Amino acid sequence: MFDLPDIDFTDKNAEDIESSIITLYEALTGRTLAAGDPVRLFLEAVAAIIVQQRILIDYAAKQNLLAYAEDEFLDHIGVLVGATRLAASAATTTIRFTLSAPQSEVVIIPDGIRVATASGVIFEVTEAGQIPIGELTVDVPAECTETGVDGNGFLPGQIKKLVDPIQWVQSAVNITESTGGADTEDDDNYRTRIRQAPESFSVAGPTGAYEYWAKTASQDIIDVAVYSPEPGTVEIRPLLDGGELPGEELLASVLETCNSSTVRPLTDKVVVLAPEVVNYNIVATYYIDSQDAAISAAIQQEVIAAVNDYVEWQKSKLGRDINPSELIRQVMEAGTKRIVVNEPVYAVLESYQVAIAGTVTLTFGGLEDG
Repeated sequence: MFDLPDIDFTDKNAEDIESSIITLYEALTGRTLAAGDPVRLFLEAVAAIIVQQRILIDYAAKQNLLAYAEDEFLDHIGVLVGATRLAASAATTTIRFTLSAPQSEVVIIPDGIRVATASGVIFEVTEAGQIPIGELTVDVPAECTETGVDGNGFLPGQIKKLVDPIQWVQSAVNITESTGGADTEDDDNYRTRIRQAPESFSVAGPTGAYEYWAKTASQDIIDVAVYSPEPGTVEIRPLLDGGELPGEELLASVLETCNSSTVRPLTDKVVVLAPEVVNYNIVATYYIDSQDAAISAAIQQEVIAAVNDYVEWQKSKLGRDINPSELIRQVMEAGTKRIVVNEPVYAVLESYQVAIAGTVTLTFGGLEDG
């Protein structure tokens, strides 16, 4: 963690502690203790207790250090720099309500109206909307009634079962993919934000400050690109866990966080966009050593897993160059004799870009003699 060397506050080696106690006893009494001596057995029991105490002392001491602290201990360290753990959040989406016919009076869509998916996941309108006279539709924000990731990933049209009927309303359906649901922030993400927290103390608009505040919008954000395309303008591009692109609701949440008067310098114009996608294809042929013919089927499965890992690796960080050498390395480590990569070719990405795989064509070229 943070490229720091591992440390121990106490010596926890059981053999060293036991040897030290017995040696000290023998030196003080002038008596040599045999292996079955009751005194020796007693001292060995005492040594075991001391080992456990030292383990607890070492653990307690390490909970005061950012690299080792966990759970509630980490929460207490975060408070020192004003960084609190992000609570579980609910997925959000936008739902369009449509009337059966234009009405002669305004139709109100009250907050609290529920719309569900076919699997029973319920979303609730969080802000009342109104359909003007003569019009048919209104778009309103909605939030999953349960926190966590279960509300994520419902594509437009999948949330359409109106739980609470409203007069004149013919249909209700989501028009954006539901995103933003997350479990309570885990220790690793929280630890990273605590380390970045001092960047937020500046009101001069440094890159680190915008990165820190953007990540506070959702624990699903694993990387943030901050740059200025022109004087006075700051573009922020968040990337989600697993290389997923943020939806409109999450982008709006990041903008709200980073555009706050307590975060944004007065002269900055903050713009929040999804990362720019750079697509690439994989076209490769690999060969297995004939001496490994008996395990060739297992190697082929390992190669497929290695390619999938490469695809995941490539999209898990903004600005990561498209690097076929990494693909070759992972496939070779899977047990192949050699691999010929026709695509992708090496390409340099900007800090706000992310590489996403398109088609993957992986061919087994057969066995070759070494």
